Amino acid sequence: MAQDPFYLRYYVGHSGKHGHEFLEFEYSQGRLRYANNSNYRKESLIRKEMYISNLMVKELKRIVEASDITKEDDTNWPKRNIVGRQELEIRIGNDHIAFETAKIGSLVDVNESEDPDGLRVFYYLVQDLKCLIFSLISLHFKIKPI
Repeated sequence: MAQDPFYLRYYVGHSGKHGHEFLEFEYSQGRLRYANNSNYRKESLIRKEMYISNLMVKELKRIVEASDITKEDDTNWPKRNIVGRQELEIRIGNDHIAFETAKIGSLVDVNESEDPDGLRVFYYLVQDLKCLIFSLISLHFKIKPI
């Protein structure tokens, strides 16, 4: 696993009246890092880190490969703005991609963009990755212990 060049990083965030609020996760060489910073109502930064099995890495790769995201181009996607930005960086096989776009509120934003097909691929991939990462976090950690 240490020699595997697979890398994945997702970031979504903005700076506003509550400061820099963001969600980020990153996978590299077996390690999955997660950070969530929300200053709303004086919440604090949540950081989690874990090592995941080869089987989970294989599933991450499968999700990325099945999406065909490496065939997309973010040239005509909405540019980052005051609402915020999203970033996705992936290194898989011989491909290395880095996308940046505005925060997407819903599929309406996707459908109204200049490249709805490409942005839809990005949108659904991000949704799938977030579901998987949040599931792993909740399985490994008790965010709010009873």
